[in-house]
Amino acid sequence: MIKRFAVVDTALCVACGCCAKVCPKQAIAVPDGIAARVRRERCVGCGLCAKACPASVIQVQGEEIR
Repeated sequence: MIKRFAVVDTALCVACGCCAKVCPKQAIAVPDGIAARVRRERCVGCGLCAKACPASVIQVQGEEIR
């Protein structure tokens, strides 16, 4: 089985918070206004955050779970 989750390029993130606003599982936060962070245990890999990101620095990836 493959678990999908969002990954943020924190070096390029502008910390606008658009991703956190659209996340249905509240899996993304922008602590201290530095860069978005994803809580992988909450993320369902829906991709809404990636679509909302104006800097295009979020990708949805998959990882095989055993």
